[in-house]
This record gives sequence, C-alpha cells and structure tokens, in this order.
Amino acid sequence: MTVNEIAKKLNLTFYAGEEIAEKLAKGCYIGDLLSLAMSKVTAENVWITIQTNMNVVAVASLVEAACVIVADGCIPDEKTIEKAKEQDVILLGGEISAFEAAVALSEMGI
Repeated sequence: MTVNEIAKKLNLTFYAGEEIAEKLAKGCYIGDLLSLAMSKVTAENVWITIQTNMNVVAVASLVEAACVIVADGCIPDEKTIEKAKEQDVILLGGEISAFEAAVALSEMGI
C-alpha cells in the first residue's frame, strides 16, 4: 500500500512529502523515544509518534521510513516541516491516536 493511500484512509494531513507519497509502506513502528526508534524503524516502515521536533526528521531519513505519522493532533513546527521537505521525509498528521492508527494500518495489511 502506498503512503498516499494510507493518508486518505486515515484522513491525514500532509505537512511534507505529498509529491513523493507513492512510496510503498510495509510495517509499522510506534514510539516516541528517538534512540529506540532509530534501532527499531526499518526501511519502508510507517513510524507513528507524537514527537514534533527536527530530530524526528533526522531519524526518519536515516532509517528510510516510508513516512512519519504525528498522532494525537500534535503539529510539527515550521522548522521541522521545512527540514522534512529538504530531506524528502513524508510527514503526516491528524487527530487520530497512535493506537487507532496502528489498528487501522494492521487492518490494511501494513
């Protein structure tokens, strides 16, 4: 499934990366501790977090995550959004909880 399809099904807002949203997503990781995410998120994973700082973009880029979903209505600041655009990191957000997002992704076969 593509990130674009996921964004539509979960009613997520694109903060960055809509133009590259045909990336495939396989698997999911939920977590807010950046050092743990760095070791657990793998290429093509959807990473669900409530973190909104620039370090999320750095980790997502390093591990080649399919996208980052910022859950629970948390909104990244403009510097984070700009960095995501520069690094070609797809950054999504919405009111959906991390749990609801994970359940929906599981139901989609992710």
